[in-house]
Amino acid sequence: MRISRLTPCAAALAAAALALVPVSASAGQQRAAAPASADSASAAASASAVDAYYAAAEGKTGAALKTALHNIIKTQSKVTYDGVWNALKVTDQDPANPNNVILVYSGRSQSKSSNGGGVNDWNREHVWAKSHGDFGTATGPGTDLHHLRPEDVTVNSTRGNKDFDKGGSPVSEAPGSFTDSDSFEPRDAVKGDVARMLLYMAVRYDGGDGFADLEMNDKVNNGSAPAIGRISVLKQWNLQDPPDAFEQRRNQVIYDTYQHNRNPFIDHPEWVNSIW
Repeated sequence: MRISRLTPCAAALAAAALALVPVSASAGQQRAAAPASADSASAAASASAVDAYYAAAEGKTGAALKTALHNIIKTQSKVTYDGVWNALKVTDQDPANPNNVILVYSGRSQSKSSNGGGVNDWNREHVWAKSHGDFGTATGPGTDLHHLRPEDVTVNSTRGNKDFDKGGSPVSEAPGSFTDSDSFEPRDAVKGDVARMLLYMAVRYDGGDGFADLEMNDKVNNGSAPAIGRISVLKQWNLQDPPDAFEQRRNQVIYDTYQHNRNPFIDHPEWVNSIW
C-alpha cells in the first residue's frame, strides 16, 4: 500500500484547513477572498505536509503499520485536564455559531460558557472510558483531546463506561442514540468519529509510556480492562460515516494548536481495515 500524494482524505483535510479562522478573529470579521490559484497551491502544500507526516508508515500494513503510526503520533504536547475545558471550546466550536460547541452524542449546539456539572451543562466526555485501563484524568490518555468531546452531563452519565455496539432504547437528550445495559450506540452522524477516536487511542497508547496498553476487541462488558469493543461494529461505522469537514477541522486544530499530533484514521480511514 502506497500513500498517494493527494489522497481524497488529505485533499479534503487541506480544504478544511484553508477554512480555519484564527481563534483571535472577531465575530463577523471577514477576510478578503484569496485567488483560486493561491487556494489550490495552499491546499496542495497542506496535503503534501500531511503526506510527509506519515512518511514512515508508507508501504506498511497490519502490525507493521500500527507500530509505524504509533511511533509517529506518540510525539505530542500534553494538555492538562483543566486545559481541556478551553481546548474543547475551540476544537468543537459550532461552525454556525462561534459562541457555541456541538455536543458529540446529542448533536446539540450549546453555549461554550455552560460547561460544568449541572444537569443541563456540558462536560468532558472520555470516548475511551477512563476506567478502561484505569488512567483516570492523568495527563496522557486522560487528557488526550483526540478522544475528549463536549457532551451533556446527563447523556455522559448514561453512556458511563459502556462499550459501543448496536441497539437498545433511545437516549433522552441524544436523538438517534441508543443504549442498553452494556453498550451505547451514538447517532449516525458521529458513528465514524467515535470509531476513529477509539482506534487512535489503541494505536497511541501501547503500554510503553507508563500507561496501560489499550486494545480493541470484539466484545462488550470490558469493565476496567484496557480494552473497548466491538471492533467489528466500529469498523462498519468507520465505513458508514467517513470523516467530514467538522472532524477534519478538529484534527487540524489539535495538531496546529494543542498536541501537535494527528489522528491517522481521520487522514486515512482506509488504514482501519489495514490494521484490524
